[in-house]
Amino acid sequence: MSSAGLYYQPSQEFEPYCLPQFQLPHQLCYNGSVQATSQFPFEISSEQYCTLESSSPNAIFSTYNFSPSGSPISQQDSQSHPPDTYGSPLSSSCVTDDANDIRHKLRELETAMLGPDSDNLMNIEGESPEMDCLRKIMEAISRADLKQVLVACAKAVSENDHLIAQWLIDELRHMVSVSGEPIQRLGAYMLEGLVARLSSSGSSICNALRCKEPASADLLSYMHILYEVCPYLKFGYMSANGAIAEAMKDENRVHIVDFQIGQGSQWVSLIQAFAARPGGPPHIRITAIDDSTSAYARGGGLNIVGKRLSKLAESFKVPFEFHAAAINGCEVQVGDLGIRAGEEALAVNFAFMLHHMPDESVDTENHRDRLLRMVKGLSPKVVTLVEQEANTNTAPFFPRFLETLDYYTAMFESIDVTLQRDHKERINIEQHCLAKDVVNVIACEGRERVERLELLGKWRSRFVMAGFTQCPLSSLVNATIKTLLENYCKQYRLQVRDGALYLGWMNRDLVASCAWK
Repeated sequence: MSSAGLYYQPSQEFEPYCLPQFQLPHQLCYNGSVQATSQFPFEISSEQYCTLESSSPNAIFSTYNFSPSGSPISQQDSQSHPPDTYGSPLSSSCVTDDANDIRHKLRELETAMLGPDSDNLMNIEGESPEMDCLRKIMEAISRADLKQVLVACAKAVSENDHLIAQWLIDELRHMVSVSGEPIQRLGAYMLEGLVARLSSSGSSICNALRCKEPASADLLSYMHILYEVCPYLKFGYMSANGAIAEAMKDENRVHIVDFQIGQGSQWVSLIQAFAARPGGPPHIRITAIDDSTSAYARGGGLNIVGKRLSKLAESFKVPFEFHAAAINGCEVQVGDLGIRAGEEALAVNFAFMLHHMPDESVDTENHRDRLLRMVKGLSPKVVTLVEQEANTNTAPFFPRFLETLDYYTAMFESIDVTLQRDHKERINIEQHCLAKDVVNVIACEGRERVERLELLGKWRSRFVMAGFTQCPLSSLVNATIKTLLENYCKQYRLQVRDGALYLGWMNRDLVASCAWK
């Protein structure tokens, strides 16, 4: 950890408004170091994006690149200003330490925005409300308060105030850095999202990020490292496995339907646990739902997962079948699942998947609730849910921006504790595993916005409406996770509330896990 001051703290200054998987061996513990499996040297992408030129009142566009330090700078800036530590050509900024100069600039900006008669708008204290707002923004810039400048920029974007938004985007270019502090790194991607939203190019930038993804083996390496350094992600899988093992402890034939199989590594530890079950293991059959993103990261189709798990099960003498269903979650029907009613006990796993399904706010078919009703009709013995604990589904843009800033600040700061800042793969991990989600939440709307997280309270309502009853998680597994979490930084936390497991960083819940029947 760089300093205690970087620990995540919820902001008090404004109102709070997938995943390839990994192996979880029984001896899992964190030893304080993470070794990347990829040996490729790190390179910052030179992909060009579109941003607003802050000096233009007509929203003229120019392109920018990430500087060697990771800060987005315009082409003209990069030609005329050598970047400092954070890529900041300070001479081009309107930041100043001189109070009189700040006031003079405020008056100039107010006159430009409100016209020469702005003196008539002054309040009894001698300052207009608009002037007071601009003063606060300038003060935030002068003290390099990146979080508040991001918030001010998002507010301007939400109110279609293009003049202020363009000015703040230009300032933010000098403040963010994909190689800096956690808030600077997150700010670089949030700035991308704001720029894309203003230019109505959200989907284009998200597509560009996808097109620039590394080779599948490298992406898998980045995802693996991310989940190794973020225990709240991998322990979410562990709690789901514990619920399934508990529900199936007396069953001879078990059918698991996984709605996002990824690498299939979630099931390694479960197969091992079933192999050690007193009285012998059950017959296990896994039906794997897939999508193109997982297939890309995997480097091939579901046959890769099937062969890997079959080989593992054979080595542990566990009877095993694998059924592949290469189909998007929105398109899944009962006939795709190969249900053998009356012959097998059914478990259904929704891990980091349901939030990608459009709900009633996006599609009249409401696939989010349709899938839950369909699964309930199959009479499963247990259904597990693991999801990120955030509200970015139906919230309007500005509160959604604040929630995203709050959530990912905690995540980036937790990464900063576990993974050294000069780790050669850290920027790749954040850029390829997290940036796309951040940009999508901020820049996109309608069907193009696929990152639609909901709080567990909302998921609970959906499950109850579909006819499910919540069941307790395994107390043994919860205790095991708590013990393992002690091997990590003490700022990670685990809480059991209302029958669900919450994992997070300091005061912020990041992942929630629960079970239903």
